[in-house]
Amino acid sequence: MSVDIVDFDVRAGAITGMSIVTMKQITDERGTIRELFRRSAFEAAGVDIATFDQINVTASRRGAVRGLHAEAMTKLVTVTLGSAFGAYLDLRPASPTFGTVETVELSPGTQVLVPSGVANGFQALADQTQYVYCFDREWVAGMVGQACNPLDPDLAIAWPLPIAI
Repeated sequence: MSVDIVDFDVRAGAITGMSIVTMKQITDERGTIRELFRRSAFEAAGVDIATFDQINVTASRRGAVRGLHAEAMTKLVTVTLGSAFGAYLDLRPASPTFGTVETVELSPGTQVLVPSGVANGFQALADQTQYVYCFDREWVAGMVGQACNPLDPDLAIAWPLPIAI
């Protein structure tokens, strides 16, 4: 039986405190196992990550856009089915990367660690896309945060597909 292993890897994003993560993945003739989260791997890479208090999954159709939301929580995001075009905007006034927009193509096996105060949004690129959010705090109505219009022309986000409503 042939086995293909992709090792865990982390690289810094263009936004201060943001990380792009490649999950450890093991593929054989039966399919693929992906480590959604292994604390020791993050710690070994020098990434400080809190315990998750809430995990959500959204199911979105091709072209749908969700976000941009920057709640007072750190998020680890990924897709488990399909693919997405992730967009991230630094809304932290004291950050050296304030106002920076970064985009990341997400497919199963790629994650983004989004710091508190950085807006997270995405566009579903596949007919069925499941986007997973792991939060270090539970969401509550009225919690501190900001939201931006993901279609604001000043942000200049080049959404790859026509927007599905």
